[in-house]
Amino acid sequence: MHTFEKTPPEVEELLLRPIKDLGLKLEGSSVEKFVQQLYRELDQKGLKRFRPGCYLTDEWGCPSGQPIIGIPFYLADPKLAALERAMNDLEDEREIMMYLRHEAGHAFNYAYELYKTAEWRDLFGPFRRPYHDDYEPVPFSRKFVRHIAGWYAQKHPDEDFAETFAVWLTPRSGWRTKYRGWGALRKLRYVDRVARRVGDVDPPRVRGATDVTVDEMETTIAEFYREARQSDADLAASLPLDVDLKEIFPKPRRARLRPGRSAADLVAECGKAIVDRVTYWTGVRRPLIKSLVESIERRLRELDLATEASRERADLAAVTAYVTTLAMNYLVRGEFIATEEE
Repeated sequence: MHTFEKTPPEVEELLLRPIKDLGLKLEGSSVEKFVQQLYRELDQKGLKRFRPGCYLTDEWGCPSGQPIIGIPFYLADPKLAALERAMNDLEDEREIMMYLRHEAGHAFNYAYELYKTAEWRDLFGPFRRPYHDDYEPVPFSRKFVRHIAGWYAQKHPDEDFAETFAVWLTPRSGWRTKYRGWGALRKLRYVDRVARRVGDVDPPRVRGATDVTVDEMETTIAEFYREARQSDADLAASLPLDVDLKEIFPKPRRARLRPGRSAADLVAECGKAIVDRVTYWTGVRRPLIKSLVESIERRLRELDLATEASRERADLAAVTAYVTTLAMNYLVRGEFIATEEE
């Protein structure tokens, strides 16, 4: 488990306070500007009557069937943002807008009740199909757009629509050119056509009901992060890494060849980039990949393994390939390493 020893000093006083007592508000916060940017983008696309409400909650989301967007509470406070950066890689401005456009896709679907129409079901599938977190995507399928890291559009018909809407909404995305010849282009054209049709029409559902709001979150900041990451950290920490890491970073065979920099330092320096790329290409949950990379870094430090300047790039490529292989194993099997011989 990622402990709190790296917590920024200015945040330590907040760890034991219930989130509901922090007085967090969307209005006037640093994240409000992104909501306003979303509204401008909707207006520029001709959606004059669609303005989904937004509220602070525990994670990105749009309650099923409700045209309202939930935004993570930590984005509304600089101190909490610093803690999120230390714990789970804070979203940058580009990622915030990506998530907002995706959730706006859900809200648009619900506001105009598109999922009830035969055309929507024909293009995206049955809205009531059960959700499965352990879905198995088909990498590089041209039936789906690619927006959020991984192959998220393949998770569920509702996610397929939200991702398609997000690509359509993104300024200068060039979707007509980028997706030419793809099956996904038909879905993009549908979104474009529907948006033109309802641009000046009030949605049947203007307001949506929230799930848990920031003012209802009784858990403390410390409890929030422990609950969110404990199982991922335990799973990553249980891996038998030694044999593989010693193969990637072998100790010099001749005594006169002194090792260079710490292998752990190399992984720490490039850890975020590894997490970003592996998450993007495999679609495995980011917190799990982050916990895996942290476990590798920690074990490299304990083993005191090193790299040399002449092979740093090769070693970094090897670590990235290793993490990717474990991630794909998890995607297919539900575990990083098979527990039994098959």
